[in-house]
Formats: sequence, structure tokens, C-alpha cells
Amino acid sequence: MKKKWKTVILLGLLVLIAGAVFASIKISQRGVVIVQTGKVTRMDLTSVVTASGEIKPRNYINIGTNAIGGAPITAIYVKEGDHVKKGQVLARLASVQPSADVESSKAIVNSALADSAASEAAVKSAEDNIAVAQAQVDHDRADLEQKKIDLQRAQQLYDAKLIASQDFEAKKAAYDLAKSTVEESERRVTQAQAQKMQSAAQLASAQKKVSQAQAMVTRSENVLSQYEAVAPLDGVVTNLPVRVGETVVPGIQNSPSSTIMTIADMSIITAEVHVDETDIVSVRIGEPADVTIDAIPNRTFKGKVIEIGDTAIVRSSGVAASQSQTSAQEAKDFKVVIALDIPESLVRPGLSCTAKITTATRSHILSIPMQALTMRQKGQLEEQKLGQKPRNEPLDPAAQKAAKEELQGVFVVNSGKAEFRKVETGITGLTDIEVVNGLKEGDEIVTGSYQVIRTIRNEAKVKVDNKPPVIAPQPS
Repeated sequence: MKKKWKTVILLGLLVLIAGAVFASIKISQRGVVIVQTGKVTRMDLTSVVTASGEIKPRNYINIGTNAIGGAPITAIYVKEGDHVKKGQVLARLASVQPSADVESSKAIVNSALADSAASEAAVKSAEDNIAVAQAQVDHDRADLEQKKIDLQRAQQLYDAKLIASQDFEAKKAAYDLAKSTVEESERRVTQAQAQKMQSAAQLASAQKKVSQAQAMVTRSENVLSQYEAVAPLDGVVTNLPVRVGETVVPGIQNSPSSTIMTIADMSIITAEVHVDETDIVSVRIGEPADVTIDAIPNRTFKGKVIEIGDTAIVRSSGVAASQSQTSAQEAKDFKVVIALDIPESLVRPGLSCTAKITTATRSHILSIPMQALTMRQKGQLEEQKLGQKPRNEPLDPAAQKAAKEELQGVFVVNSGKAEFRKVETGITGLTDIEVVNGLKEGDEIVTGSYQVIRTIRNEAKVKVDNKPPVIAPQPS
């Protein structure tokens, strides 16, 4: 019996000791957080911005009409996909009235030209009349000079009483007649000059009427030209929404009835994508991009950024944020244009595409998994590190602001505890991010789980468990 009781007592003591050991282990493990960890390593990182959009030509023009009131289409000379040359007539509209206006204006020009020619002939005739009158003046002046000499000789003879008085009077009368004849000839010259001036004024008026009539012809021909759709550049017809007999009207933007066709310059093909507002600050002109087109699977096309929009676009409506009533509450994008190295024959405008723009590349840099990053308030970290309870008394505004400062960092495993460490980051890859300051190569950091990283406290005890998760078998 004594031996039996000794055995029972011994077993009881062993149970008590085992229970005490188990309790001490549980007590020591109280508050321990199971975490997954990784190492700070060096690797090559590439920062990529992904955006979607569509294929577009670099330059395209919607051809409409300026015909007042609109006009029906009488002829279309091209079809979608046709290549056209600059200046080529693509379509015509009904133009009876403007054609008649052109003919009328040309007739007015011809009439004005005839009047101008008549006035020019009158000027020529007046010039001839002046020349004839001037010649007569010269003749009459010569005759007057001769009559003057005869009068002077007759005066001398008369004074010497060598001729009769009637002969002297005859010479004097001849002189007076010659003098009157000169005055009359000079008046004819003046009259001819006045007639020339009048004819010149009529010619100037006729020439102005010709210019006015020619301007009317130019205007009428310009109005008539609005009834022809002409290619403004070399390109391809990418859109032809109308048919012969339909009426097109001017001045209605984005209206189907205002566009006859679209001509696109396919020499430069672009991908026009919309980049999220959080990523646009890292995109630069000239950065390379890889573009995939949904209609051409398993192929990637190279390109580079050639244009970055300055206006935010509301994602839901596609309009500029400055024109939207609710832009402040909605997500915004920015337009980015990428020039592609792709054959013209391989694509069509409007094809959906996805672009991956390489914004930065770093070689052999410190990096960590992105999911390891977290945010904490400075005041909470200090209280948790010192094991203090949250303060109940209010702080002064400056201290309150400092306590609420958000710090970016990771939890480093150090002596079985998770120690928050502030880090500065650089470029972001697909799954990893560059560490600029705050960590060194080989540091062990907490990488999971997501819930743990969100809730773990500074200086909390941790237990590392990096075993892969067990996947339950799927029922057959």
C-alpha cells in the first residue's frame, strides 16, 4: 500500500509540474503576434505606369461644310479606307445658287472691263487731241512771231513815210488776228486737257468697278468652294457617316449631320491613354512605353510619350474637370499620347489598347515588398514604445499636431519584437518598392499578414512563421 501511494503521489507531482510548465509557457506567449517576415534585399527595379485607351492617328480632321443653311450631298467620290491627296475633291453639295452667283459676278466683271476699255480709249483720244491742239498752238505762235516782225518792219516804213497808212493798218490787223488765233489755240489745248482729266477720272472709276466686280467673283467662288469637300492633307478616309442625298449643316459641333467624313494622317500612329491623377506626376515626355492592342494578341509594340495633357478629365463622363459640375467628387485622369512604332496597315483608329509607361529604372538598389509599408501616427508609436496608455488629458495644439503626424515605415523584427522604423522610399515596381533611407540590407521586416501589419503595435512580441499556407484539397 505504501508503494502504491508513493506512485500516486509521484504521478500527481508530475502532473502538477507539467501543468505549471504549460501555464508558464502560455503566460510567456501572451500577447505574442504570429507574423510573416522577409529580408531587405538588393534588386533591379522598374517603375511602370499602366493606362488604357485607344489607337488614334496623330493628326486627323473632321471635314464639314460652311454652306449657309446646309445643303444635300450630290456626289461622294471616296469610300472608307481610301487614300487621298491634299487638295483632292472628296464630295460635292448642291450648289445651283452659288454657281449662278459666280456667273453673274463674272458677267459684271466683263461689263466693267468693257467700260474700262472705253474710258481708256477716251483718255488716249484726249491725249491725241491735246497733241493736235498743242501743235496748232505752236504753228499759230510761229505765225504770230512772223506777223510781229512784219508789223515792226511796216512800222519803220510807215514812220519813214515809205508806205501808205492802209498798208500799215493791214499789217497791224494781220498781227492782231494772229494774236487772237494763238489765244484761241491755247484755249483749245486747255479744253483738251480738261477732257483728258475727265476721261482719266472715268477710267479710274471704271477700273475701281472692275476691282469691285473681281472681288465679288472671288467672294462668289469662295462661297461656291464651300460646297466641295476637299482633302486638307494626305491621309486615309477613316469615317464616312453620310450618303448621297443626305443634308449636312454647318456649325453644330459633334453632330452627325455636320461631319461629311474624317481624314486621318496615318504616318504617325499614337496610343491615346488616360493616366490616373496619382500617377501622372511621374510621367515625362520621351519616356518609353510598351503598348498591347486587344485586337492583336500576343504582340507588344514599342513607343514613347510625345504629349501630356494639362487638363484633368472626369473619368465617368470624359469631359474636362473645369466643365463638370461634380468633378471634385469624381476620379480624374490625364491624357497621355504615345507615338507607336507600328505599320500603318496593321491597325485601325479606335482599337482598344493598354500602355505600360516606364517612368524610372534603378539597378541594384535596396527594396522591400510594398505590402510591408504601413502608416502610423507619431504619438501612438511613442506611447506604444514606452508601454503607456493613451493620454486622456488634452494636449496643446502644437503637441497635438505633432502627435498626429503620419509616419511611413515598416516593422523590423529585433530580439523577438516588432520595432517600427521610419523609411523613405523611391520608385515603385510591380511588387517591390525602393528604400532610400531607414533600412539596411539583410534587415528582417514584417511582410504579413495584411491584417497583422494594419494592427500590430510598436514593440509587440512576435513569432515568425514563414511556413507556406496549407491549401485544403478540393472535393472531387
